[in-house]
Amino acid sequence: MNKTYRILPRSEEMLFHLILGLALSERERALLRACTLRHVEISVQPAEWEIVIGTQEVVEAALLARAAAQIAENYGLVQVFFQQNVIDLKGALTPVWERSVRQAAAGDMAVFQTLRQSAYTVDGNVIHLSVPGHFGTELMKKSAAAKRLEDAVRLNTGCACRIVYTECAIEGALSVDWTPPAVQMTTKENALAPASPARANRTGTKKGKALPAGVIFGRSIVGEARPLGTIEDEVPSIILEGEIFAPQMNKLKSGAYILLLKFADKTNGIACKKFFGVRGKAVQEEVDAEVERILKDIKKGGPVRIQGKIEYDKFVSDYVLFVDSIEKRTVPQRADTAEVKRVELHAHTKMSALDAVVPPKALVETAARWGWPAVAITDHGVVQAFPEAMNTARALRKQGVDIKVIYGMEGYLVDSPDDPRAYHIIFLAKNKTGLYNLYELVSLSHIRYFRGTKKRGRPRIPRAVLQEYRAGLIVGSACEAGELIRGIVAGRSDEELEEIARFYDFLEIQPIHNNDFLKIDDRFPIRTDDDLRNINRKVSALAEKLHKPLIATCDVHFLNPEDAVYRAMLQKANGYRDADHQPPLYLRTTDEMLAEFDYLGTERAYACVVENPRRIAEEVEYFLPIPDELYAPVVPGADREIQDMSYAKARRLYGENLPKIVSDRLDLELKPILRHGFAALYIIAQRLVKKSNDDGYLVGSRGSVGSSFVAAMIGVTEVNPLPPHYRCKHCQYNKFIDDGSVGSGFDLPPMDCPVCGTPLVKDGHNIPFAVFLGFDGDKVPDIDLNFSGDYQPTAHKYTEVLFGKMNVFRAGTIAGLQDKNAYGYAMHYYEDQGEAKGRPYIEHMMRGCMGVKATTGQHAGGIMVVPRDMDVHYFTPIQRPANNMESDTLTTHFDYHSISERLVKLDILGHDDPTVIKMLEELTHRDPETIPFDDPATMSIFTSTDALGITPEDLGANMGTYGIPEFRTSFTQKMIDDSNPDCFADLVRISGFSHGTNVWLGNAQDLIKAGTSTLKDAISARDDIMNYLMLSGIEPLLSFKTMENVRKGKGIAPDVVEKLRAGGIPEWYIESCQKIKYLFPRAHATAYVMMGYRIAFCKVHYPLAYYAAYFSIRAAEFDANIISKGKDAVRAAIDALLAEAREHRGKLDNKKQDTLIVLQLAWEMYLRGFSCEPVDLYASDAEKFILHETSLLPPFTAIPGMGQKAAQAIVEARRDGRFISVEDLATRAHVPAPAIEVLRTHGCLDGMMESNQVELFA
Repeated sequence: MNKTYRILPRSEEMLFHLILGLALSERERALLRACTLRHVEISVQPAEWEIVIGTQEVVEAALLARAAAQIAENYGLVQVFFQQNVIDLKGALTPVWERSVRQAAAGDMAVFQTLRQSAYTVDGNVIHLSVPGHFGTELMKKSAAAKRLEDAVRLNTGCACRIVYTECAIEGALSVDWTPPAVQMTTKENALAPASPARANRTGTKKGKALPAGVIFGRSIVGEARPLGTIEDEVPSIILEGEIFAPQMNKLKSGAYILLLKFADKTNGIACKKFFGVRGKAVQEEVDAEVERILKDIKKGGPVRIQGKIEYDKFVSDYVLFVDSIEKRTVPQRADTAEVKRVELHAHTKMSALDAVVPPKALVETAARWGWPAVAITDHGVVQAFPEAMNTARALRKQGVDIKVIYGMEGYLVDSPDDPRAYHIIFLAKNKTGLYNLYELVSLSHIRYFRGTKKRGRPRIPRAVLQEYRAGLIVGSACEAGELIRGIVAGRSDEELEEIARFYDFLEIQPIHNNDFLKIDDRFPIRTDDDLRNINRKVSALAEKLHKPLIATCDVHFLNPEDAVYRAMLQKANGYRDADHQPPLYLRTTDEMLAEFDYLGTERAYACVVENPRRIAEEVEYFLPIPDELYAPVVPGADREIQDMSYAKARRLYGENLPKIVSDRLDLELKPILRHGFAALYIIAQRLVKKSNDDGYLVGSRGSVGSSFVAAMIGVTEVNPLPPHYRCKHCQYNKFIDDGSVGSGFDLPPMDCPVCGTPLVKDGHNIPFAVFLGFDGDKVPDIDLNFSGDYQPTAHKYTEVLFGKMNVFRAGTIAGLQDKNAYGYAMHYYEDQGEAKGRPYIEHMMRGCMGVKATTGQHAGGIMVVPRDMDVHYFTPIQRPANNMESDTLTTHFDYHSISERLVKLDILGHDDPTVIKMLEELTHRDPETIPFDDPATMSIFTSTDALGITPEDLGANMGTYGIPEFRTSFTQKMIDDSNPDCFADLVRISGFSHGTNVWLGNAQDLIKAGTSTLKDAISARDDIMNYLMLSGIEPLLSFKTMENVRKGKGIAPDVVEKLRAGGIPEWYIESCQKIKYLFPRAHATAYVMMGYRIAFCKVHYPLAYYAAYFSIRAAEFDANIISKGKDAVRAAIDALLAEAREHRGKLDNKKQDTLIVLQLAWEMYLRGFSCEPVDLYASDAEKFILHETSLLPPFTAIPGMGQKAAQAIVEARRDGRFISVEDLATRAHVPAPAIEVLRTHGCLDGMMESNQVELFA
C-alpha cells in the first residue's frame, strides 16, 4: 500500500534549501523569494513529491520545471511536481490585517497602537507602512515589530511579504481603549500561532485575588460538557469533562511558558496547549511562581472540566485544544457502605500474566478505603505481587489504617505430572509455615512440573506434592475451572462429588455471570442462568453436608466494571476470540455480593459473603512475606581480615606512620563497615576480583564502589578516592593536594621524590565516601564489578565455590508491558472495533495495560547470595528465567529489587573492555597496569589526530577517538568538540556528562558556551556537588543531602536554595542543579575512563594490535567482504551508510550504526598505512585476527554468514592436511552448504576443484 506524508516547513528558507545547487538569476531568485512554501506531499512508492507554494504572480513553468529537476536530483526522487496557489495579497490582507497587527504587537500596547494608526499600501509583495511620528519609527526599529508583522502576514495569508515603513505626521490622539493580550513570542523555527482571546496568556489571578475553589487556572467553568467523540472540526468554544495526563511545561527563550498536556474523556482524546507570559504589571518572577503552582496542581493528572477552543494546529498537523480554563472535577468513587464488611479471598493482580489488570497497590488501597479488615492476593501460579502488597499495607498502617494482606495463590492441581488437564485450586498462607510451604510449592511447580510453552504453560502441582507441603495452608476449591465445579458440570455422582469436596478446606462459589461462557459453549450442558444458580446451590449443599465453609468470591481480574476494556485489550492481543465478551470479574462491595446470592436465602447468602470469609481472615496470622532485615553471608574472620588488608596495603603505599589524611579516611570507612556487618561483602568482592586477576583478567569497578578507600586497599577497585597526591614507591614519601585545584592525581606534573630521587607515583581522584555508603555509612553497599565477558561464567561459577550451589541464584527480573507494546495493544483493539481514536485517547487507554507482567528474566550479572545456614524459601521462591525448561539457570521468583535489602546482591557483569585489555596484553606483551595515565600522545587523540599520523580532513573527524570506550559515539565526540579536554580529569567529566540526564544538553553545554562556567567547574557527576559545596563552606551534611536530592532529579528545596545563596553559591550553579534528573557517580566514570585510556594508549603505540583486538571483539559487525577489498571499498561503504542516514534524518538502526563505527575504524587503519587481507582457508583463525607486519588477517567469523561452529570445524579439519576439493572440505569439516557458499563468495575456494572424483581423474 502506498503511503503519503505531509511535511510542513519549519523555516521560511526551506524552498531554497530544497533547490540547493540551482543556478538562478536575480529576477528568478526574487520571484521565488516571494513564494511561500505551504507544504510537501511525499509519496513513498514511487518516490514522488508534490510541492505546494503560494505566490502573488504566476511563476513560469520553465523555472518550476528546473527547480523540480534539481530537487529530484538532490534527493534521488522519481518525479517532483509543483502546484502554485496564486494569492492577491492586497485582497487577502484586508480581512486579517487587525489580527496580524495584534500578533505583531506581542502584548506591547505601544506597538499595537502605533501599528493601528499606521496606514498601509500593497505593492506586489511589499507592504508600505506610514508610521505616525518619529517615536513610531524609533519604536519599530527597537521592537522588531516589522519582522513579527511579516511573519504574521505570511501565516495568515500564506504569502511572503516585506515590510517597509516611513515616518508620517501624527493625526489625532492615539486610542487607548485596548489592552493587548500577551502572546507567545515566536522564533524563526516556530510558526507564529494565531492569537485569540481563548488563548490569551494569563498568569492565573490578579495580584492578591484568590482563584475560585477547584480552579487550576482561568475561570470557573459554567455550562454543559460535550463528548469529544462528537467533534469533527474546529470549535470556537467548548467545555469537556474527562482526565488530563502527561503534563509538560516548557520555558521559551522569551521567558514565556507553553503548557502541553493530553486530555481524554470516554469517547476520544486530544492534545492541549496553553501559553503563559508576562502581561500588564506582572513580572517574570510572578509568572514563574504561577507556572510552578499550576504544574504542581496538575502533575499527577486527574479528572477535570476544561474549557477552550479547538483549532487545527499546523505545527503538529492535528486538532489541538487551546485551553482557557481548567478546574478540578470530583468523580464519585465506589464505596462499601455495609455495616459489617466482607473480605475478598480470590483476587488477581497484574502479576497474573496478561490476564488481570489490577495493580497490587490499588487492590489493597481499595480494600482499606472500603473498610475491609483483609484482602487476599491469589495470582495464577505466582506470588510476585506480594512485595508491592506488603509495602502498601505497611504504608497504610503508618497512616493509621490497618488492613491484613492474606498471601495466597491460585495454583494448577494435577493428580500426576503427566495429566493433560490441571484444575484451579486456591492456597492461602495461614502462618509463616504455610508461607514457606507455599514458596516451596511455587518453586517445585516452576522448576519440576512446568508444562506447556513459555507463554501458555502452567506451573502445575501434583496432589501428592501438595499433601507433603500442606501444613499451614488453607486450601479452597477455586472457580469453575476447579475440580469440584468441573465435576458438577460433568454430572459426577454425589458420592464422587463429596469425595472431591472433602479434599478442600473451603468450597467456593462466584456470581453466576462470571460463568456465562458455560451457556454458549457446546461442551457444557448449561443453557440458562438458573442452570448456573443450580451449580452454586449444589456447592452450597455439599459445604453444608460436609461442614465446610462456603465462600463467595469475585475472582477479581479488574478493579471496576469499566476496567473490563483493559483485560479485553490484553486478551484480544493474545488471540482470544471472545475477548470482547468480558465476564464481570470486578471487585464487588458487600451489598453487591449479597444481591448476587440472594437466591440462596438471606441467612445463607450472609454466611458465604460476610461471616465465613471474615472467619478465615481471622484465622490468618499477621506476617511479612519477606524478612525485614539484611541477611548477609557470614565470612569467618572477615572483620579482622578487612582491617589487616587495608592497613597493610596503606602502609606499603604511604609508610608505617600513615599520613593523617589516610588514617582518618580508613577510620571513617572501617567503623561503619564493621558496625553494620558489611565486612563480609567487601571480602567476597575481594576474593572474586583476586580470582579473576590471578587468572589473567583485569576487573573494572562500576557504580560508586570506587568511592571507598578500603575497597581500593583490598583490591576491589583500582580507583583511589583520596585527594590527588604524590607518593614514592621506594621510600613512601607522599604529598597531598587537597585544595580542589587538581581534579585527578594523574594530571599532576611529573616530580621526583625529594627524599630519594625516585620518580613519584601520581594518584587520587577526590571522591567522598558518603557517595557509596551514605553520610552515616549505613547504606547497604552495592558492589558492581566488570569482569571480562569471556570470564563472567567462571566468576559466576566461583560464587558457588564460595557459598555453595544452592546458596547463589541469579537475580530475577519481571518485565511488564511498556509504552510501545501497551500502545500497540490499545491501538489494535480499537482498530479491530472499527473505531477511529486520536493518539491521546490511545495513550490514555494504554495506561490500563502498562505494567501487566509479560515475562520474567534475569539481571545481566546479578547474583543473590543466601547465607549458608538459611534456605532461599525464607526469602523467595525460585524458578527458571522466562520459564525456559531448557535453562540450567535458577533465578529468584521475586524481582531482585524487592529483596535487594534482604539478601546480598553481587553484580558480576560481563564487559568488552576487560576482554580487549586481556587480548592487547597477549598481543603486545605489555602489562596493562604499567600503562601511564599521563601519556601526552594518548591525551592528544582526544582533541586532534596528530598522534595517529593522519589529518582530520582525511579521517572525517577532529579527534582520534573512534573505537575508544566512552568516547566513540557522535554524542561524546560533540562534547569533546565543545569542551576541549586537556587532562584526565576532563575526560572523567565528559564521561559523567554522557551518562547523566539533563546534565549536558540544555545545561552544562550552554554554560560552557556562554562562558558562565568551564569544563572544570560545571556539574558532571554527583560527587562534584558535595565537593564544591563543602569547599565553598557549606555544612557537610547539607552538602550531602543536596547532592542526593539533585542526583535523583528532586532538585533543591526553596529553603535550601536560600541557605546556598547565603553561603555564596552562584545562581548559575543552583539553576544547573535544578535541571538535573540523574547524575553519574565519579568513581564509575573514573573506572570507565581508566579502562578506555589504556585502550587508547595501545591505539597510539601498538596500532595493529589495537585494531586486531577491537575487530576481534566486534567481529559481528566486521564485514571482511568489504574491508579486505581495500581502502576505496571501505570509503564507498561508509559513504553509502552516511547517505542512508541523511535520508532518515541522520539516524541508522543499531546494527547499521555499529557497522558504520567498524568501517570508520577500518578507514582509519588504512589511512595509518595498515591493511586487511582476505580470509585465508589455511591461515585464518576461527575467531581472532592475526597480526602480520603491516596487515591483519581476519578470522572466518569476519565473513558475514559464517558461524562460530563452522569456523572452528574448518580450523580443526585442516590439521589433517589440505582439502583436495570443495566436497572434501564439506565432508571433513561438516560445513553446511550455506557456509560453503559464503566461503565461495569471499574467494576462499578460488582454484579448488568441486568434486573429489574430478580431482582423482584429473
